[in-house]
Amino acid sequence: MNTKSLLALPAALGLVVLSATPASAHVTVTPTETTAGSYTVLTFSVGHGCDGSPTTRIAIKVPEGINSVSATRQPFYDVEKVVVPLDPPVTGSHGEEITERVDQVVYTATTPLPDGQRDTFELSLQLPEDAAGETLAFPAIQTCEKGQTAWTEVAPEGAEEPEHPAPAFTVTEATGDGHGSATSAGASEEAEPTTDSAPETTHPTTVAAGSDEGDDSSDALAIAGLVTGLLGLALGGTAFARTRKPA
Repeated sequence: MNTKSLLALPAALGLVVLSATPASAHVTVTPTETTAGSYTVLTFSVGHGCDGSPTTRIAIKVPEGINSVSATRQPFYDVEKVVVPLDPPVTGSHGEEITERVDQVVYTATTPLPDGQRDTFELSLQLPEDAAGETLAFPAIQTCEKGQTAWTEVAPEGAEEPEHPAPAFTVTEATGDGHGSATSAGASEEAEPTTDSAPETTHPTTVAAGSDEGDDSSDALAIAGLVTGLLGLALGGTAFARTRKPA
């Protein structure tokens, strides 16, 4: 299905991002396993709102090279997966042809998260087998009743941490069996299901530009107006999320 990306970001590293509000804490990600080719559960943590305003939506961008994602149910949010075409298609682990991939997972609050309280969001997935030594970034957009913060900045190696860093971690080398530790084996059963509770987007979605209002029509991840130096967008093959560390 040809679905437009809700989270339009530059295809470049070192993103320059303007945030609608200041932030005193980051959106972070903690993996259960970091070994290349292993299955892992990523826990994203949100620790504050937007300058005192409750959080209403979190959108997480999935890096290129990861095709399938299972979202853990979250009682205070509706969960939606945004898919984009794979061109060319790839062959899955069971020999099946895969023609599309999950580009984003979007959590829309049924009960807004008050500022000063934290919440977590879990994604189960398989790390790319060829990503050892690379940093995987999962840019996120936090939308609040008033304002919005783009956690999308990726700093060059050795540079100071940016003001709004994208959640990220480094993929490690595989062990002798190529699938990491027992932890990754335990996560495998959770990551492989073909269905989960997150519905897929089936219709194109247009991103509103330059808005930080809190209603459904204008705060739907409108980051085009927040990002400068836009070098181009890609629906299915955006390479911005995988930054190879220099040797």
